[in-house]
Parts: sequence; C-alpha cells; structure tokens
Amino acid sequence: MRFLESITSPADLRNIPRERLSEFAGELRDEIVRVCSLSGGHLASSLGAVELTVALHYLFDSTTDRIIWDVGHQTYGHKILTGRRNLMETIRKPGGLAGFTATSESQHDALTVGHASTSLAAALGMALSREARGAPYHIVAVIGDGALTGGMALAALNQIGHADVKLTIVLNDNEMSISENVGALNHYLSTLQVQPWFQRAEKSGKEALRGIWKPLAEYGSRAKKAARGFFDPASTNPFHAMGVRYVGPIDGHDVQQLLYYLEHVKDLDGPTMLHIVTKKGKGYQIAESDPITWHGASKFDPENPVFAGKPYQWSDAFGDAAIELASRDDRVWVITPAMREGSGLVEYSKRHPERYIDVGIAEDVAVTVGAGLALRDEKPIVAIYSTFLQRGYDQVIHDVCIENLDVVFAIDRAGLVGGDGATHQGIYDLAYLRALPNMSVAMPKDTSEMQGMLKAALRLGGPKAIRWPRGSTEPSQAQDYDAWPAIEWGTWELLKDGKDAFVLALGPTLAYALEATRGNDRVGVVNARFVKPIDRELLVELAARSKLLITTEDHALHGGLGTAVAETLADLDQSVRLIRLGIPDEPVPHGDPNAQHEAFGYGPTGIKQILAEFGMEKLTPLAEASD
Repeated sequence: MRFLESITSPADLRNIPRERLSEFAGELRDEIVRVCSLSGGHLASSLGAVELTVALHYLFDSTTDRIIWDVGHQTYGHKILTGRRNLMETIRKPGGLAGFTATSESQHDALTVGHASTSLAAALGMALSREARGAPYHIVAVIGDGALTGGMALAALNQIGHADVKLTIVLNDNEMSISENVGALNHYLSTLQVQPWFQRAEKSGKEALRGIWKPLAEYGSRAKKAARGFFDPASTNPFHAMGVRYVGPIDGHDVQQLLYYLEHVKDLDGPTMLHIVTKKGKGYQIAESDPITWHGASKFDPENPVFAGKPYQWSDAFGDAAIELASRDDRVWVITPAMREGSGLVEYSKRHPERYIDVGIAEDVAVTVGAGLALRDEKPIVAIYSTFLQRGYDQVIHDVCIENLDVVFAIDRAGLVGGDGATHQGIYDLAYLRALPNMSVAMPKDTSEMQGMLKAALRLGGPKAIRWPRGSTEPSQAQDYDAWPAIEWGTWELLKDGKDAFVLALGPTLAYALEATRGNDRVGVVNARFVKPIDRELLVELAARSKLLITTEDHALHGGLGTAVAETLADLDQSVRLIRLGIPDEPVPHGDPNAQHEAFGYGPTGIKQILAEFGMEKLTPLAEASD
C-alpha cells in the first residue's frame, strides 16, 4: 500500500518514518502528474516544490502555523496533503478547487494569492500581530526567485530586516543550477550558523565584551563579519545588508537536508532566509526539459506526454503585429513584466532583441520605463495583462497620463479569464483607465481591427490603451502593414441597423448581440469599440431614433461601457431608456467564461430576454408560424 493512500491531513504525514519521506515525495509527485494529466494545471512549478512541501508539512502544523506560498501556483502538493486530494480533479473548473491558495477554501491556506511578490509583506503583518499578541505559532513565507524581482517583495524584505521579527523565508531558486556553493564546505558553514550553541555563544560573547567595553563588542562583531565574509561568501550578500540572516544555498530536492535546516532555522530569533535550489518540473522528464511549456499544462497522456499546442490566440496576433510595427519603425519598443510567452512575444524577442525589454515581475517599472522612452521620442508599447496593469496604476497616472506621453498599453486577458479566477479577472481596466486625463481606451472586434488600432495609436501619440480578451481568434487576412485597416480614432461602427432599439456591444459581446438579434430588423447592433472617447455623434443619432439602448460588456458594470454611455447621454441631455448588462459588483471565481457570461445575463440568452421584456423580440413571419 502506498503511503499516499493513508494521508487525509498533514498530521498523517508525520506518521511516516522520517527516512522514508523521499519515497513518499515520489508518490506525491506521481499524483500531481496524474491530476494534471486529467485536468491540466500548474504542473512544472508544483513538481519543483514537492520535497519542500513534504518538509514544511512534516515540521509545521498548518492549522496554526502560517505557511504563505507566494503566487500559489506551486501548491498542488500542499492541497493534496491538506485534505483536498479527492477534489484535485476539479481544480480550476467551475465550482472546483482554486488554482492558487485561497483562505476561503481551507484553513491550511494562509493567504489568498494569484499575483506575485505579496508573501513577504503578508508574512510581516502576521509576524507583527503574533508578536503583539504573544502567540507561539511559526510563520514561513515561500517565495520564488522570480517573485523576488518584484519591488513589493524587496521593499517588504527591507522592512522585515528593520522590524527584526522572527520569521522564516524560504527562497525557492529554480533558475540556478546546483553549483559548488552546495558543496561540503558551504554545508558545514551553513550548519554552523544554525546550531543553537553557536547562536548562544555569539550572543553571550557579545554581551561579555559589551560588559568590558562597549566599543570592543562592536569591534568583535565587525571581526566576526569579516571572518565570515572571508570563509563564507554568502555572508556578504545583500540579504545580510537588509538585516536578514541568510543560510544556503542547499539542495531543495533533498528532504533530509531540508528537514535539518528548517528544523534549526525555525526557532532562531529575527528573520532568516533559507535559500534552496530546485528544478521546475523535477522528476518528470518532459517538464524538466521544458518547464516553460509545461508550466501550465493542458490535459495530456502521462505515459506519452505531448504538448498539443494551442490554436491561434489574440496574444499571437499582437506578437505578429508588434514584429511588423518594429520592422517599420526603429523607434518602436516592447516592454513586458515577465510575460513574454503569455503576451505572444517569443518571436518578437528574437526578431527585435535590441528593442525588447523584460523588467521582471515589476509592472510599475514596465510603465515608467515606457515613460522614459517616450520622453526621448521613442514609441514604447507596454504589453501587459489587464489584471497586472492594476499594479502599475500609479505610474500610469503619474508618469504617463499627466504629461500626455506617447505610450501604448497593449492589454491582454481583458474580461473573464477562466481557470485563473478572481485574482486574474480582467474586468476593471475600463473603469480605472477611463478616469485618467489624456487616456484613450479601445477594444477591437477582431485581429484586423487590432492592427488598425495599434497603427493609429502609434501615429496619433498620447496614452492609448488597446485591450483584447483571452483565447483563440482568427488571424488577420491583412498581413502586410500597408493593408492594415485605417481606423478613425474614437468612432463606433454600425454593424446592423435597427428600427426601435440598438445593442451597443464591445469585443466578445458583439457576437452575442449579433446572435441575439439575428433576423430581428427591429434591433440594431453597434461595435462600440471606443469607450473613451465615446462616439458622441453616433450615440446622439441612435438615442434620437430608438426607444431602447442596451450596452453589453465583459466588464464590471461600475465604470465600464454602460457607465460611459449613461454619463454621455446625461451630459448631452438625451432621454432614452438605457439597460446596462455586465458583471455585478462582486468577485468572480474561476469557471467557464462563456457560461459565466450567460449567468451574468450578457450572453445571447440574456440579451434576448431583455428584448422580450421590452417587446423587441423577433417577430415570427406567418409562413414560419404555420410550419
């Protein structure tokens, strides 16, 4: 019988003999592969954290101790060990487990996450609360080397050193190969650092010297640091400069080594960083060899894993357009906050490496680098997900919009995003961008219109945001730049005329509007492709000759297209019945986007229901009725 069959909670894990935990880690790894093969999900990152997961739950009680996983995409093993094994096949599915940690899902999840670089600040807040209340529990923050590129993580680390709270930080480094730093000498020196007798001796020695003569204690401390710096290069690293004790690097796939170090550092005073070296995809060869492709896997055959690839995506269309734009104008740059693959920029980064900038997980930096380029007459495009642009909002206002700089924001994943859920929904950008001076906001109906909008935005200058949804689409037929359509900025497009009512639709809701009004000559459909500026001229015309206007959008109702139309009608003193369809004022969990559109009432069925309520439904011809 496998050990895994007996695990219903972390308490059961502690019944496994310590020397057999590596064997259990193999079982856990196999289970993660099995689950991902059936349901898809974050494969490579979860495989890379298996031994760490086992060690943490063996030593800490996650019902009281707080284990904070940065981002949370490496926590499939954690979910399996904390009573959710039987639900793992529902992960990222409607009504199923979240793809990341969520406090509402389990008492073992210390923080609801999805965005990177938040763990250290949250851990500091928890540690301060624990100290204030005199509570005995441990706090462990697990952060990857990628998340450590985020300014929030570095700022929190600096504050942690200043606060000098008892806290364990595990730096999960999966980019560095295991080098000589993990050798015997480094192991011995790191062992020495965490021995209780060494800590006691260091403390008592310093107190004794201070009792004789205070400056002597300071000299002794400096001498110790100098000696450690000579024998142990790790002691001179920037973490020490921030006031954080540093231990490592150690092998993050050696369970016994992890247990040894964690057991010792967890009781040290002050903040301690344990640096572990791991490999994404560990133990599953195809994921090890290509951790980028297998970071987020779709369903696959575990015995014969083949990456099936994806149909043409909106992000692919943007990447193709960016290559063409940069080929035509050597002032065009593309900046991304660690989203090269997700934003369709792999080929661009190869074709135009000199004008491709990846700033890491630092969205604020991406925006302001764009501002700096614009100030020198370059033409930057900041390629970013809607949910991540939120993290650079101050810079959009302060560094771009106030000075009316020529920065184009290429916003991917606008709208509901499916399995990634509440933390990743791109349903707020219309509201937070519309409010900004000089900013324009547009959404194309197809990839051809995207090309035309990008072309126009670079030509016109000023802050321009062009957004598109997640998912597949048809490639544009206009491959050559000169064949891209000319878009008159700020104008809407009447796709279907009507006698009594009009549906003003945006992006993916256009297809819903056309479906809901097919064969109904009473109701027209407008491609309301510009949310700022609104096409006032056409809106006034529609309001004057219709009884009803319906706005439909894959966005929060507050501040979106419907709000923009209502504000404009009020400003122009136009009186017409307006119905706004969109997402209500509530967090939206993971699920199937098309089903969620219908559930929120802005899919084809919802539009038809509104039309029926106002007597605008399709009239059935007599011949059709007699059939």
